[in-house]
Amino acid sequence: MLTPLGLDTAATWTNLIAGKSGIGPITLFDASKHETRFGGEVKGFDPVNYVDRKEARRMDRFAQLAVAAAIQSVKASGLQISPSNQDNIGVIVGSGIGGLTTLYEQTKILLEKGPDRVSPFTAPMMISDIAAAQVSITLRVRGPNLCTTSACSSGSDAIGAAYELIKHGEVEVMIAGGSEAIINPIGIAAFNALKALSTRNDAPQKASRPFDAERDGFVIAEGACILIMENLEHARRRNAPIMAEIIGYGATADSYHVTQPLETGEGASRAMQLAMKKAGITPNMVDYINAHGTSTQLNDAMETKAIKTAMGEYAHKIPISSTKSMVGHLIGCAGAVEEAFCILAIQNGVIPPTINLEHPDPQCDLDYVPNIARQAKVSVTLSNSFGFGGHNSVLITRKYAEA
Repeated sequence: MLTPLGLDTAATWTNLIAGKSGIGPITLFDASKHETRFGGEVKGFDPVNYVDRKEARRMDRFAQLAVAAAIQSVKASGLQISPSNQDNIGVIVGSGIGGLTTLYEQTKILLEKGPDRVSPFTAPMMISDIAAAQVSITLRVRGPNLCTTSACSSGSDAIGAAYELIKHGEVEVMIAGGSEAIINPIGIAAFNALKALSTRNDAPQKASRPFDAERDGFVIAEGACILIMENLEHARRRNAPIMAEIIGYGATADSYHVTQPLETGEGASRAMQLAMKKAGITPNMVDYINAHGTSTQLNDAMETKAIKTAMGEYAHKIPISSTKSMVGHLIGCAGAVEEAFCILAIQNGVIPPTINLEHPDPQCDLDYVPNIARQAKVSVTLSNSFGFGGHNSVLITRKYAEA
């Protein structure tokens, strides 16, 4: 993963568990005229560390980040890709918006210099599925190749779809996750127009405060996270370093509003219940919930209700945290990076905190692991992702144990 907390998994996890914030003033463009002037940038990223300069110039930043994460992930997994197996390895990379920076920059060129000056690479750089395509081209894999675009559920849905493809025997290995990079003038302006972003410009690191009574909106961020997923037989055959196993995926729709979640949390709770049913588990088996926890008034109250509905009386006993308090909201990558945090919580026996939780909201009265990471035995995790348009996606992951 590449996130506002680090250029790889180790750095990100170390800073996450330490309760550090990756949020700061925007440097990718001059944000001085914007209502929100901060975000979660991937600092120090150079695509030339992963692809040659010519290829890098022909990729939007979100695709560059996805390729970098995929290369990191394949290396860490020890997966060897060759002509003998390349047809049986697929790629799904979710992205909520795709190459918005390319579209913005080329639109400026169109308006200022005319249509003849627009880059011939505009279309293949801006389409949302190009991150998956670039990963496939870079790694030389020829299995299923696609993009999930379901707003803030995109990364979770990519992993869920990959899980289902493997489960049903369509393919043995999937390279799956999410990528987003929309910290640009139109991206910030658009979410400001919706009154969705925090405007706490005087204290950016305190701005993402899920479940806190003084929350005033989410903090936009960028990044990429890629998982190597494979069936058990294939993983054992190559002596893969198995980190965990995904055992359930549930997806529902609110069928209610383009931006607002269903206030009762019914759609979100159904997704949790569906995922648990498919995983064959009950609420008392869940050791940790990584909340969607955006730091918006509507989402955090809704999600609290949804967890109570899905988990019943056990809801108050489950540690819950929103890692968006530290990395911000990675939009189409959010679900992927949060699933990775669940896997790392299982591996390390540590639950990440929800930082900036200083003034508990009476409507949000569950255990959100405030401010300090918690040592705990974590065997089963549940990760929530909810997106504009009423998308609800839930992943359930379990500690891997040799049979």
